[in-house]
Amino acid sequence: MPFHRFLERHDHDESFAMGKAMRETRGRSTLAQAPSGERDLIDLVRRQHEGRIAELIPLRIERMSESPFAFFRATADIMATDLSSIPVTGIDVVISGDAHIGNFGFYASPERRILFDLNDFDESGVGPWEWDVKRLVTSAVLCARADGADRDDQAELAADAAQAYRRALRVAGSQSVIDRYYTSVDAEVLADNAGGVVADVIDSALVKARRRTANSIVDKITEIGPDDRRRITPDPPIVVPLSAQHPERIELAGQRVDEIFDHYLSSVRTDVALLLSQFEIVDVARRVVGVGSVGNVALIVLLQGPSDEPMVLQLKQAAPSVLETNGGLTSVIPETEHTPTDARDAIRVVASAHVLQANSDPFLGWTASREGAFYWRQFRDMKGSIDATDLKARELRRYSELCARLLARSHSQSPAFAQIAGYLGKNDTADTAIARWAVDYADQVDRDHAEFLVAAADGVI
Repeated sequence: MPFHRFLERHDHDESFAMGKAMRETRGRSTLAQAPSGERDLIDLVRRQHEGRIAELIPLRIERMSESPFAFFRATADIMATDLSSIPVTGIDVVISGDAHIGNFGFYASPERRILFDLNDFDESGVGPWEWDVKRLVTSAVLCARADGADRDDQAELAADAAQAYRRALRVAGSQSVIDRYYTSVDAEVLADNAGGVVADVIDSALVKARRRTANSIVDKITEIGPDDRRRITPDPPIVVPLSAQHPERIELAGQRVDEIFDHYLSSVRTDVALLLSQFEIVDVARRVVGVGSVGNVALIVLLQGPSDEPMVLQLKQAAPSVLETNGGLTSVIPETEHTPTDARDAIRVVASAHVLQANSDPFLGWTASREGAFYWRQFRDMKGSIDATDLKARELRRYSELCARLLARSHSQSPAFAQIAGYLGKNDTADTAIARWAVDYADQVDRDHAEFLVAAADGVI
């Protein structure tokens, strides 16, 4: 994905000055400006369900109903619709598009270090930096609200997170572009430096992540059949095996899985392709993941190596980004004549992960067919997360600040990041405005969730 041909490049000092000058036309206090567009919530939810697996829609509705935060996680499209009605600063970088607090977590680097970073890029692309920040800060407010925080405490938490983002960008500006590129967050170092109860939370999550090796995952999700072959254990509707005697003959989007697998191997590095070429497909199953993704095609593929070593890959449908479908952005993917039309969104997801993460899953790749684009990654290997809804006030504040700093690191990979730093400046004007916006928008999420619950109970959805 040729992002470098699309994102405008300037000298750092010049870029910083450009951002500072933008305050004249788009003052920092305007970051608190509320959405102005009218939208039909129920119609937007119905549109989410178009093209999804029909039998899984009730499960999606059930998961969205659990809390305002769960609803928020599943409705990046609704927030993008709202954000599109607000004038933007005009500073575009590669963004997550769904940088809520639940989309940060642990994963293993190729060297088997456990890192902490952004980990979901389904909605990623080129867009306004502030959309990511507002989504992150609002998610933190929703978690604080669920824990009983009053509006003043919510606003203080939100301002602290926005401040952490702003300050981290200024620090990034003092580094060379190479140093910014190599910056990563080792989870063990993170736990050592966090201190107090936050360190305990991180340590607990790390213990779980280390236990999630390929072998442990296989033991948990598979069983040996009468034919002495290992198969994925059914657990409908969450896990539904698709194979019988010949898993490689399963068709997905008009192509056999083994053909799609071969196509995928051509998208990864040569060493990874050589490694995976020694494995054969043993079983394939549909597996429900997350909240917002429920109903989209998501498969797990069980592989077996030459010495019977197991590996599980995940294959997930890549749909158009909400930045494009709801946010009204027209240049989310910088395409060239060399970009395969049928694979554009899978390529977008993979390329954005490479940009926004300090280290990405070496098995991350893509494939396409006549009926859609899909991306691949390793399933659960040494992966983990922290449930922000379980955190108390002080823990949530520290964790929100950590996620904000990591988001700043991700945004600092794009050339225009210095414009953001220049625009935000040294004082708390932007922090206060973003905090006010987040608390007010959390009110909107509460109203939307209540309306959703009524519609679901009445069978309207």
